[in-house]
Amino acid sequence: MIIGVLALQGAFQKHIDMLNRLKVSTEKVRYSSDFTDIDALIIPGGESTTLSKLIINENLFKIILEFTSKKPVFGTCAGLILLSKKTQNNTKIISFKALDVKVERNGWGRQINSFETTVDLKIDNDESCNFNGMFIRAPKIISCDGSTKVLSSLNGSPVMVRDGMTLGTTFHPELTDDLKIHEYFINMIKEYENIRKN
Repeated sequence: MIIGVLALQGAFQKHIDMLNRLKVSTEKVRYSSDFTDIDALIIPGGESTTLSKLIINENLFKIILEFTSKKPVFGTCAGLILLSKKTQNNTKIISFKALDVKVERNGWGRQINSFETTVDLKIDNDESCNFNGMFIRAPKIISCDGSTKVLSSLNGSPVMVRDGMTLGTTFHPELTDDLKIHEYFINMIKEYENIRKN
């Protein structure tokens, strides 16, 4: 298993460090050729309009769009925004339409409003477990539709969602020492591989 981490902007190295702790091979993804050998992709946080521009400038939009329709993808914060079908009031952000959700950029507040708090995750047979959520200029999920499953909420607002083989968090699990969510994504990849083989 090789997990690619989009390495254009944001805390991509933190994701790589988490995956290395889990003994998973990683690859920094910057060019179209980097997609050849990876089994899954993480789109990290950052600034969503800047990240959109970099993806367009590097001619990566089409290949990421195709990848998200076929293989497991995990987006955190800005990564989730790009994976969402709808972004409120912003036409400069690209959309891979992999998560049937509508999001509001900086919905939890700007940089000065960043916070951390305990969230409950339902990732193990729907039994809850605690996770320290780091919310930094975090987007807010306004609505979920279709087959989107809410795996965690805060004050009634979804903060972790899954739609098929696509996972998204509005917070930054890579900025903690807790490996739960990255382990969950790895299990998603294994699940996908089992389905593909059968």
